[in-house]
Amino acid sequence: MKQKRRSLLKGLFSMAGYVTGLESPPQPLVTPASTATGVVTHDDVPLYSSATRLGNLLFLFGIGAHFDGDIKSHTDHVLNELEKELIKAGSSMDKVLKVSVLLHDPNDYQAMNEVYRGRFGPNPPVRTTVAVRSGIPNDSLVEIDCIAHL
Repeated sequence: MKQKRRSLLKGLFSMAGYVTGLESPPQPLVTPASTATGVVTHDDVPLYSSATRLGNLLFLFGIGAHFDGDIKSHTDHVLNELEKELIKAGSSMDKVLKVSVLLHDPNDYQAMNEVYRGRFGPNPPVRTTVAVRSGIPNDSLVEIDCIAHL
């Protein structure tokens, strides 16, 4: 596992020249994940992709839970959906490198952690968790996105 992460970091650092504008981008730069669910649109105008790939990195969109329930049921649903999307795109929960968690209420932190714990295998990813002052769109109590490797 350490070797895989080291290899991924080398790949990211090799792209540093591109990010800083010193080199031209690798080809192809960004492609939709081959099995992604697609592009989300509003009034027939594309808003965002559900998954995007850059080399061996997979970026998955934020998934929320849009039904009545508590933070535990919402977190479980979101993690199950995230796992489905990862598998569909050729990755898995144990290949996740970075997770961002948005909470509607900071008081839900402990209960969310109870459901989250152990879902990413023995080497959990880096995580950022923030409470969103104005709430999460469509009344979800939690939204999670991630970056994984293929």
